[in-house]
Amino acid sequence: MRGWLKGTIGLVVLSGVLVGADRIAVGVAEDEAADQILKSGRMSQKPHVSIEGFPFLTQVVTQKLDDVRISADGLTVGEGKDKVALHSFSARLSGVEVSDNMSSATVDTGSGSGLIDYADLSRLLPPASELVPNAGRLSLGGGTRLSLSYGGPGKVKASLGPFPVGEASVHNKGNTVTVDGFRISAMASLLAGVSDQAIAPISFTLAALPAGLNLASVTPQEDGFRLAFDGKDVKLIG
Repeated sequence: MRGWLKGTIGLVVLSGVLVGADRIAVGVAEDEAADQILKSGRMSQKPHVSIEGFPFLTQVVTQKLDDVRISADGLTVGEGKDKVALHSFSARLSGVEVSDNMSSATVDTGSGSGLIDYADLSRLLPPASELVPNAGRLSLGGGTRLSLSYGGPGKVKASLGPFPVGEASVHNKGNTVTVDGFRISAMASLLAGVSDQAIAPISFTLAALPAGLNLASVTPQEDGFRLAFDGKDVKLIG
């Protein structure tokens, strides 16, 4: 009986040591992965990385991680004058193949989401002078842009200074987002001397998306545009 008890205690202690070693190893790997993702330029700030699955050390042997979660807030997407803040980004990456020293990593499939608020979205749009002929007659500053807000499922509302512009639909093709259907109000058209009240479709491209993912869809919500991302055979590091 005593021999059996000693053996059981020994196994429990050994199991605890192995579990502890596994958790230490995964913590070190998560921090290193976050550093490497930042260095690779796939994200504008160091993300939080969580490597799921147990045990971790067996995944190290195969050099393929089953399930990796990354998240960050206040990332920057876009390039040049089209840079904008991306909030509440999170992604799930499946089948992450890594090198020995974490200097390279590719992802079989990935998906994620993030939010761009309406104030930031407005800064991606051209100034009023480029959208509405004779906009200067509306007594608006040269840098005045459309102010955006939620307009219902698949829709966004806008105003040009005090003048309503109506609603428009939102869709994307690849990483390019297009907003179309805006028409300035009759009063604004009269003051500006504009015969055609329609505003041409407005498009902007979101480059440098996080983790090498692509834009899958755009959904207007109360607090901004909810972006969905996806990708296959994604180069995450290196």
